[in-house]
Amino acid sequence: MQQPSTPRKTPGRPPRISRDEIIGTARRIVTEEGVRKLTMRRLAGEIGSTPMALYHHVRDKEELLVLLLDDYAARALTRPELPARPRERVVVAAAAIHEALAACPWIVEVLTADDLMSMSALWFVEQIVDGLVECGLSLDQAVHGYRAIWYYTAGEIVIRTTAARRRADDDRTTYREQVFADLDPSELPRLAQAADLWAPLTAKDTYKDGLRALVDGLTVSR
Repeated sequence: MQQPSTPRKTPGRPPRISRDEIIGTARRIVTEEGVRKLTMRRLAGEIGSTPMALYHHVRDKEELLVLLLDDYAARALTRPELPARPRERVVVAAAAIHEALAACPWIVEVLTADDLMSMSALWFVEQIVDGLVECGLSLDQAVHGYRAIWYYTAGEIVIRTTAARRRADDDRTTYREQVFADLDPSELPRLAQAADLWAPLTAKDTYKDGLRALVDGLTVSR
């Protein structure tokens, strides 16, 4: 007797996904592997869905990165109590940005594209620009001043994070250490004098000292 055939399974719709699930999975990928590993196809595979289904929630990778920025800013950026003096307000606001970003270096990688930003973080930018204006700078000068502070902040985090990652991955003597070990004191006397001290000195966290010097330079004679 012929057995009844098994009904054919037809592919159904992919499982329903939420924006929170998308953001959470994307956050895990960039935290563990970096921004370059985040693609819509990779994200869809991690969630168990399709890239097309993701596009119902986010327009493209750029919008996804903005959502990640807002998500992190909402969780990590705490508005500090600001001092009355405008110069100190600038320092406190910039230091708060640095503290939040240093704990999550992949954010800096996104922000250095220079055209993506978190709306939640604009309050900090406002405090810096406003503080510089109250110190006597024109609005144009204050914007340029903010850019200088941002470049210093982002650059410090990127360089320090990259150096730490390299040291963790490879404990061999670096090229700089090899060069500094053979400096000619007659040609480069100061560097030769500082050669043995260079690594421990540059490993120190001097961000706030540099920030204060930068802000003082921007607002001198104002």
